[in-house]
Amino acid sequence: MINKRLLIKNLLAHNNENTFFDKKLKIDIGSKEGKGKLLKHICALANSNPNNNSFIVVGVKDEDNAIVGVDFFDDSKIQNLINAYITNAPIITYENVPFPHLPEDKVVGLISIRPVDGLTSLKKNIWKYYGGAVFFRDGSISMPKVFDIEIKDVNSSIVKAIENNSQNNIELTLNGVFDFFKARQEVNPQYKVFKEYFVVCWSGLEKKVKHEVFYSRVDIELINEQVRLFFSALDEVSIEYSNDKFSIVEYVKLGLQNNFKYYKLEETTINFGDNAQYSIHTKLLFEPPQFDKKTLHHIYNANNSLFDKLKNSVPLNPNDEADLKNLSDIYLICYLNGFEDALQKLEEAKPLLKAYNTSIYDAYKLTMRILRKVKYN
Repeated sequence: MINKRLLIKNLLAHNNENTFFDKKLKIDIGSKEGKGKLLKHICALANSNPNNNSFIVVGVKDEDNAIVGVDFFDDSKIQNLINAYITNAPIITYENVPFPHLPEDKVVGLISIRPVDGLTSLKKNIWKYYGGAVFFRDGSISMPKVFDIEIKDVNSSIVKAIENNSQNNIELTLNGVFDFFKARQEVNPQYKVFKEYFVVCWSGLEKKVKHEVFYSRVDIELINEQVRLFFSALDEVSIEYSNDKFSIVEYVKLGLQNNFKYYKLEETTINFGDNAQYSIHTKLLFEPPQFDKKTLHHIYNANNSLFDKLKNSVPLNPNDEADLKNLSDIYLICYLNGFEDALQKLEEAKPLLKAYNTSIYDAYKLTMRILRKVKYN
């Protein structure tokens, strides 16, 4: 089993960007430009490495390899994006890898690309790239090239050596458990060993509601691979486990006019096998709450007025401040109830909320995560 933190260190220590490895400060799949650039790099890496894995490391400065991290990204539906735009799509995994020196809400993203038989190309137009385009790596650059170039397998032995040097061991596992417990002493850290091989650590603040137990400030890691499976400072989750399964149900709090409910968002289940293998399955459980259209229209207009104040730098009174905390949630509810313009308002609100207040911007990011999950499904 590969320790992904060690793999990232080996990639950064021994290689500049090349034909099997790329690094990014961040990626943005919320815009057409961001999607287009990511798809281009994935196409190029898959075509340049038909016989081995290739990697994109996210959260690293290009100039000096400084690991600065990115937000936790838990959207397993990224494969859906690849399948929608790429012919002969490679198999993609995106993993969140914690590093001890980073803040608890930051990780390094690791995109692993496993090619399939045949040439990988864009299926349709996106941003400035045309459907049918084929990309290859030319050193550290992803470039469009003609179909009939000869692909030489020069990377398989190098990648195999890097992966072999990144294998997990008992020392790394124990250090990972100790690091997890030390960093989360105040939020009830726990662990369980599955199938005498896999170690899962989790932590969270416990709350009982009508005989049900929920956790907030939840962090869950598969220590063997140094992969963070779940993290949220805001959501509430329920956790269940048996000897061969670990399940998480994520809830989101939504409502209008101080009348809120918890709605199930998604269930993630990790199944552990007897052959030192595991699989992760996610199932969307979210059913958008429906509200009276007349009431919602009134609330939508009030939200727009608050948005205009923020956009035009009009000073906010205490009531406005309180309402601003729910601005992104209101737009989400409106969009899920048929107010199509609310989506554009959400996108326009991003830089305003980011500049205004960190906690309000964190709530905005949670809202956009819910939206992304719903749209991908």
